[in-house]
Amino acid sequence: MSQLRVSCFGLSLDGFAAGPEQSLEHPMGLNGLENQDWQFVTKTFQQGVLGREDGEVGIDDDLVARGFENVGAWIMGRNMFGPVRGPWQDEEWKGWWGDTPPFHTPAFVLTHHARDPIEMAGGTTFHFVTEGIHAALARAREAAGDRDVRLGGGVATIQQYLQARLVDELHLAIAPVLLGAGERLFAGIDMRALGYRCVERVATDRATHVVLRRSAE
Repeated sequence: MSQLRVSCFGLSLDGFAAGPEQSLEHPMGLNGLENQDWQFVTKTFQQGVLGREDGEVGIDDDLVARGFENVGAWIMGRNMFGPVRGPWQDEEWKGWWGDTPPFHTPAFVLTHHARDPIEMAGGTTFHFVTEGIHAALARAREAAGDRDVRLGGGVATIQQYLQARLVDELHLAIAPVLLGAGERLFAGIDMRALGYRCVERVATDRATHVVLRRSAE
């Protein structure tokens, strides 16, 4: 059966996954992009996401590349798709990533407001799911087949899947920065009680990586 994975998820030293005041100018909140500086410089991100020819190799890059391996579908919250709230006022908005998003698979967006699917260049099609997290996971697994489903942000979306004991693996990249405010990933969540344990850890000059897995019940 396919796994539900969170990969390359950045945290600050003080536990924030995103800064406050998310907006079009600040998609991860104020200073939130600092959590991802380690990833932005990697070869996989520079070439695979930005379409450039450069980028650093090494452990950080290996982990970014691993995050894309064997992924047949994505799930994300509406905040990860865009800054718009409430009913869709402007259907010209097609995500943060331009005409060719980096997912290259079906991507299922959790929302309370229905919208027709959006087919993008490069193999990404955004599907908007109004029936909740279980329905989104069922559709993503059907689309992924034998491959895994990768769960993107935002924080509230990951928290819902964690509390429902649906996330199999969680790769966290702890960046050496302090955000001071924002959204805490583990606020109100007892990961030990949910059955998670650390199965892998490695530190680089740019981040400390830990991988948590949920024990089989």
